[in-house]
Amino acid sequence: MKLHISFRLSPIAAALLLASPVQAQTSTPEQRVVVTGTAAPARLDATPSTGSRLGLSVRENPASVALIDRADIDAIGALDTQDILKLVPGVSFSAQPGSPASVFFRGFNNASLSQLYNGISVQYDAIAARPVDAWIVERVEAIGGPSSFLHGSGAVGGSINVVTKIADTQGDLTHARLAVGDQRQAALSVQRSFGRQVLRADLNTTQGTVDTMGRDRESWQAALSWRSELGTTLSHTLAVEQQHELVEQPYWGTPLLRDAANAVLGEVRIDPRTRGVNYNVLDGKYSQEVLWVRSILEWRLSPATDVSHTAYHYEALRDYENVEVYSWVNGNTQVERSSALLQRHNQDVWGSRGELSHKATIGGLKSDFAAGWDFSFNKQTRYPLSVAGPFDRTDPYAPAASFFYQTPGIVPGYNPGATNRLRTAALFAENRTVLAPGWALTTGLRADRIALAVRNHRTVTATNPALFETSFKPVTGRIGLVHDLTPGWQVYAQYSTAADPPSGLLATAGFAALRDFDLTKGRQVELGSKASFDNRRGELSVALYDIVRENLSITDPNDRTKVVPVGQQSSRGVEFSARWRPLPQWQGSLQLAWTDAKFDDFFETVGTTVVSRAGNAPANTPDWVVGGALAWQATPTLQLAADWRHVGQRFANNANTIWEGAYDLLGLSASWQAAEGVSLRARINNATDKTYSATLGNNLVYLGAARSASVSVDWKF
Repeated sequence: MKLHISFRLSPIAAALLLASPVQAQTSTPEQRVVVTGTAAPARLDATPSTGSRLGLSVRENPASVALIDRADIDAIGALDTQDILKLVPGVSFSAQPGSPASVFFRGFNNASLSQLYNGISVQYDAIAARPVDAWIVERVEAIGGPSSFLHGSGAVGGSINVVTKIADTQGDLTHARLAVGDQRQAALSVQRSFGRQVLRADLNTTQGTVDTMGRDRESWQAALSWRSELGTTLSHTLAVEQQHELVEQPYWGTPLLRDAANAVLGEVRIDPRTRGVNYNVLDGKYSQEVLWVRSILEWRLSPATDVSHTAYHYEALRDYENVEVYSWVNGNTQVERSSALLQRHNQDVWGSRGELSHKATIGGLKSDFAAGWDFSFNKQTRYPLSVAGPFDRTDPYAPAASFFYQTPGIVPGYNPGATNRLRTAALFAENRTVLAPGWALTTGLRADRIALAVRNHRTVTATNPALFETSFKPVTGRIGLVHDLTPGWQVYAQYSTAADPPSGLLATAGFAALRDFDLTKGRQVELGSKASFDNRRGELSVALYDIVRENLSITDPNDRTKVVPVGQQSSRGVEFSARWRPLPQWQGSLQLAWTDAKFDDFFETVGTTVVSRAGNAPANTPDWVVGGALAWQATPTLQLAADWRHVGQRFANNANTIWEGAYDLLGLSASWQAAEGVSLRARINNATDKTYSATLGNNLVYLGAARSASVSVDWKF
């Protein structure tokens, strides 16, 4: 059964936070111990870019901000950008081909989360934020709750930012990696300085797959960047990144067993003999080609004033050729295949973002400002050919060979369906004023002007006109107060707002989803505390939040043929994270999150009946997400580590009639410093070979990866 915990954000909760039994420290210098493979806790004093444009440290920011750096990424053996999210409190995820960037955070999912790449959203995050191999990633940052004031619409549940490696001023480096196992990898990073020029190249290729990806997978990434010091206060960086991925016979899911009435109800059940069985056509595929180009100009006008500008271009081509739905029939003795889709996405984004920051004193109070603009043009054309089927019935354990272009109704070629042109112009500003010693007020505001034009290339109908145009003018913001109880212990409170589409994504939404609709409105109240303890050998953060999202689209209970923007969804919860090195040889971390998400006002159509889902939990939203890691430096050259992840109960549908219980995953690793600059790492993921669902559906579940192993060697010089 689902565990319910009730609380309200109130003065009582605030008092409990202020009275938290933390051994907060004052000005004791940080004690650093150099031990191979580990790093002393110092996250609270880092300055991530995702939570603010003011250069605030994590402890100065009135929000829950997670920072996962390169050392963390290597420590857990993260394979891709989603794998890194294990270390963000409360986040769950999956990468099924039809929605490869499925992320759930604070009770909200894809369309209500902003998934950024180097601070840029291509406004199609549920697809475009497909996991990328982790080699080219420098760090991942996340801020929980409404954050549209930073990066625009689509961030009620939070924002996640993947920051890639780029040429910097940290000196020359060479880092190579070779890995074998279920996936094979060859990677290289090189940086060299030539006078006032710095050149960097990051290259990576992987091959092979675990059974939940497909029959085979190949990918490569090539990132080149060139930093030029144009003067003592002016620099320019040109960064170009190419990504390629091809998955043969992608895995789309495993069918759920049916009861005697031919229904799927209750706790999910799969036939264990179908684990690892792929029912897709043999020549099924998913492929993508992505190009990123960024021109970054940074200019220090004075010691107190900085100006920066980023011009960028994103180009993506994604192709799908698959049979995607499989169902048990004939008393769970055969599997029926249906829903063939030939699809192409052709997307281009151009953008310009300028920022100015200034440190000032107003009325004797320290007051820092940031302001700027954000312009983008997003064009995407989709070429869908969908055939419902069904096509055949096959042996569930040895599926009959079938091929995509032999599927009835599927013909080669791409016929455009619709083109979305999305123009966004925004102005933003932030301020942090120190009101008194130990008290700082942070505010942020963003005003967007969004124009959407959807061109229909197919038959014109009453619900699909030749041209549909609409516009939105959201204004979102945040106000937060931080109080230093001591230099090492802060408490904060904040109120923030956000806006996102009532359903779907603006890059693909059309007349049916947006006619007579405005963007939804989201708001959050959050209280939290951050502290260093044990002479700064440990850090912890805790946050309590309450989020409400209004005006989402629901079926009109009085007319099931209409959709009205009056629905409401809410979420409240607690997040906790801690890192601690009690001894030089031992280091541990813990992330814990509890979420109570529900529909407050929501109707959907079931057959010919409109049914209320008020009080139900959104699909695929776990109540608990817990993770922990422990590392032991057994000898000066050998480190042993283990990590654990617990994901609580989730429902497969808004009716909450299908669910899966909690699951636990165990990872094990060993690292050996073989020689100066040479290290070997062995890792086992899902060491207990647990069968679990990464994503639940009414008929299919997308299983998580089975046990896998890898051995890698790193060479740094």
